[in-house]
Amino acid sequence: MRWWDIDPVLELERELFPEDAWSRGMFWSELAHARGPGATRRYLVAERDGRIVGYAGLAASGDTGDVQTIAVARDQWGTGLGSRLLAELLRAATAFECAEVLLECRVDNVRAQKLYERFGFEPIGFRRGYYQPGNVDALVMRLTDPATSLNGVQGTEING
Repeated sequence: MRWWDIDPVLELERELFPEDAWSRGMFWSELAHARGPGATRRYLVAERDGRIVGYAGLAASGDTGDVQTIAVARDQWGTGLGSRLLAELLRAATAFECAEVLLECRVDNVRAQKLYERFGFEPIGFRRGYYQPGNVDALVMRLTDPATSLNGVQGTEING
C-alpha cells in the first residue's frame, strides 16, 4: 500500500466497516512506519481490473506481530483473496522475526474467525466493547510460529 492507495482503501473501509472505519490519518500513520530499514509495518493492497478489492496490514513489535486490518470487497468473498492477504501478512511476520501473531476479530464475524482458524490461530480471550461505537466485543486470537502455518500456501499477486 502506498499513499495514493489511501483514498480507494478508505472507500472500501467505509463500505465494509461503516460504524468503526479507520480515518485517513490512521492509514497515513501506519504507512509512515512501513518503509525503510526501521520499518515495523507491512501494508498491502489487492487489485483486480484496476480497482482495489482488498487490503491488509500488520504491525511488528519485538517478537510479536499484530494483524491491524484485513478487508476484502464483498464481491470478492469466497475467492480466496482473504487467505492470500493473510498469507502475505504471515510472510511479513516471519520476515520481521515474529514468534507469534495476534489479532482481534469481531465476535459476530464468523467468516473471518474460520479463516484465521484455518491458518492455525486459536482463541485466547475477549476484549469487551472493543469495537466502537457499536460496543461489540472482540475475540482475541493468537498464532504461534507463523512460518509453520504457511506450509503449502501458494504465492500471491498482492501489491505491497
